[in-house]
Amino acid sequence: MHVKKGDTVVVLSGKHKGQTGKVLLALPRDQKVVVEGVNLVTKHVKPSAANPQGGVEKREGALHASKVSIVDPETGKATRIRKQIVDGKKVRVAVASGKVID
Repeated sequence: MHVKKGDTVVVLSGKHKGQTGKVLLALPRDQKVVVEGVNLVTKHVKPSAANPQGGVEKREGALHASKVSIVDPETGKATRIRKQIVDGKKVRVAVASGKVID
C-alpha cells in the first residue's frame, strides 16, 4: 500500500473530499485506511467495565486507500509516490517534489 500509519493524507473523492488528517490505522489486506477526523460514523456501544455508561459515540470509519493521497512535505498538496532505493534502502519519494517521505 502507498500509505502507512502516521502519514498525513488528503481525501481525493467522496463526501469528505479535500479533508486532511493523519492515518491512524492501515488495513493492507482490505486496502483501507482510517484517517483522523474523517468519515465519522455513529457507533452504539454497550456498557462495559471501561465504559460503564455505554451510549452513542462518534468514531472514524475506514476509507478505501485509493481515495487518499499523501501530502507532499514541501508544498502541502496531494502527491503520488514512487519507490526508490537510496543508500541500499527502499524508500518512498514524492513524485511532485522528489523529497523522501520516510
